[in-house]
Amino acid sequence: MTWTTAKDLKAQLARLWERGELLRDAVTGNTRFPLRLTIKGPASADITERFDAVRIWAAELAGTSPLRLEWQEIRHRVQGLQRLPSGGWIDSMDDALGWLGKRRDWDRFSSMVEMTRQQNPALLPWLAKRPLQALELAGEWSRLLAVVDWVRRHPRPAVYLRQVDLPGVHSKFIETHRAVLAELLDLALPADSVNTTKTGVTQFAARYGFLDKPTRIRFRVLDPEIHTLGGTSCPDITLDASSFSQLTIDARRVFITENETNFLALPNVPGAIAIFGAGYGWEALARARWLERCAIHYWGDIDTHGFAILDQLRSHFQHVASFLMDRATLDAHVSFWGREEKQQLSDLHRLTPEELSLYNDLRDNRIRERLRLEQEHLSFAWVQARIDQLLQQD
Repeated sequence: MTWTTAKDLKAQLARLWERGELLRDAVTGNTRFPLRLTIKGPASADITERFDAVRIWAAELAGTSPLRLEWQEIRHRVQGLQRLPSGGWIDSMDDALGWLGKRRDWDRFSSMVEMTRQQNPALLPWLAKRPLQALELAGEWSRLLAVVDWVRRHPRPAVYLRQVDLPGVHSKFIETHRAVLAELLDLALPADSVNTTKTGVTQFAARYGFLDKPTRIRFRVLDPEIHTLGGTSCPDITLDASSFSQLTIDARRVFITENETNFLALPNVPGAIAIFGAGYGWEALARARWLERCAIHYWGDIDTHGFAILDQLRSHFQHVASFLMDRATLDAHVSFWGREEKQQLSDLHRLTPEELSLYNDLRDNRIRERLRLEQEHLSFAWVQARIDQLLQQD
């Protein structure tokens, strides 16, 4: 039987709740009641062949509270004049909430709306856009409003999140709710208080003018003749990006590798240092403009992401050369070929013709599906031989 039941009608109403539309009315003031619900009833043949079932169906709908039925008179050739439900009505929001069992949630959300209207009405659009998410945050809402108000009163504060001094609010609270706070702050703050070039939760502090823990750059000296720390030879050093950018060392060549073991195992090379790479995050390294006078060799995985990282690094240092990311290296290590689970599919515009050819072969799966060769699988004799070739070219 495909006739609409009371359960079906309740489901129609529940979908409005699940889409946030009923809660949204608390923000917008929209009045959708009385609300008509759709009823699919019996056909003429059903009245003839299943008359008792039709009567029971109509009686059950008629006894469903708080549903108000709309009736239609049908003159049937066998059963005569019949009155059957043709539509259902919910007359008020209160009736809808009672039927769905959502009155307490409605009251909580309405309190949030009223609190927001009084304290920061600029945030009402967010409540209208994300009412169900807001309801989940009901217990935290007053503190979220307090954080937004604090930042509004202290634009671009140049302090650490730990220094936001509010009752019941600690840095972990702010960090946990960065995604929501970012959407709220974008609504509440003037445009000049938001650095729109910084996006994502990891750049929350920079976007709103908080201090963030400094990015650190780790490097190894590969030449005993390069002196950085008194009494040490070829040290492994970690500096904040600002201090690294001010280094004055006599390095002529820089190797950048993404793998820590490779970083530690690189042999001594005259005039060289090695930098432990940072994936797609090159902004901190880009501050070290002294690297422009050094030959830079980037050693990444031979896969689509390895070439994408190389491409991005070249947006900061155009003269970067790839190292051990060529077809000969790939072919020499067939037994170590692996699989790249999620490929980079974008067009890359900073690769050399040889790099681009290999990248396209990898991206388009021309050699083998989702092929990758991780840098740590390279024979170290192969690595040493390639370094020797570089030195012979000097």
